[in-house]
Amino acid sequence: MSTAADVAALEAAGVEPGASPETWTALAGEVLRGLLATPKTLPPKLFYDARGSELFERITELEEYYPTRAEAALLERVGADIVATVEPTELVELGSGSSTKTPLLLDPIASSGRLERYVPVDVSAAALDAAVPSLAERYPGIAIDPHVCDFTSQLDRLAPAAGGRRLVALLGGTIGNFQPVEVRALLAELRAVVGPGDALLLGTDLVKDPKVLEAAYDDASGVTAEFNLNMLAVVNRELAADFDLDSFRHEALYNPTLERIELRLRSRRPQVVRIEALGTEVTFLAGESILTEISRKFTRESVERAYDDGGYRLRAWYEGGGYALSLGSPRR
Repeated sequence: MSTAADVAALEAAGVEPGASPETWTALAGEVLRGLLATPKTLPPKLFYDARGSELFERITELEEYYPTRAEAALLERVGADIVATVEPTELVELGSGSSTKTPLLLDPIASSGRLERYVPVDVSAAALDAAVPSLAERYPGIAIDPHVCDFTSQLDRLAPAAGGRRLVALLGGTIGNFQPVEVRALLAELRAVVGPGDALLLGTDLVKDPKVLEAAYDDASGVTAEFNLNMLAVVNRELAADFDLDSFRHEALYNPTLERIELRLRSRRPQVVRIEALGTEVTFLAGESILTEISRKFTRESVERAYDDGGYRLRAWYEGGGYALSLGSPRR
């Protein structure tokens, strides 16, 4: 159980007000375990404080960063077909963020006359607060039920379906940030909110030329580098650490064996970092790195395998611009 002092120190790792103290404690525990592990890691949740969210929005507008444009173009082309296939009455969007692509699904649901509820789910209260008013204005008469929570561990907070069919969307290639065993566990857990008549919509970036992939995560203007380094600024601010951001450099390399981009922060010199709120020091060798994110790339076969491992069948596949959308339904 967290004390007030715990909460003050552990609110810490970038989780905004609205999430529970249990979440703060758990996330701070991830920071501690990750930095004391070999190799060192930090949880990607730390990316999305207010500054990080702003930087990510800038990343999505970069010429090199194609996934957002490719997904939006694909949704615009096949959104109506997805809706006709599922016939949902509500949309649950996991990791909804600013909800900029959401109308590409909500519009065809609304046009069908079936739209009853939209459930955006995100760890960022600020993102939800910014998105909900405009959506409420655009879709008068529907219930909008935002949830500030971590969908990887707090799915029990979602209300049950209202009685119609539910489309659960995990877009933005977010599924690629999970290890295969984590994908299997997440898809299995999602069975609690994706019923027999419902469908899961996944956005997945596809395997392609490594040069294209690396450029998308290491842009010439340095916005992605700033986004990655901002994670250390979050730890400094919230956990009273003394990371020197100039002593680390951003790195984004494609691992062809594991078919994934790996984001790291690599120490430029030997150094010791003090994290006051966690009561510990972390030693870095010159060249030692922190793995901050993976972004797995997929093929149709690997997506179908992931669905199968999680207890789903691949129901529909849409591909374009080196990106894919897929519908999965729980196996009976």
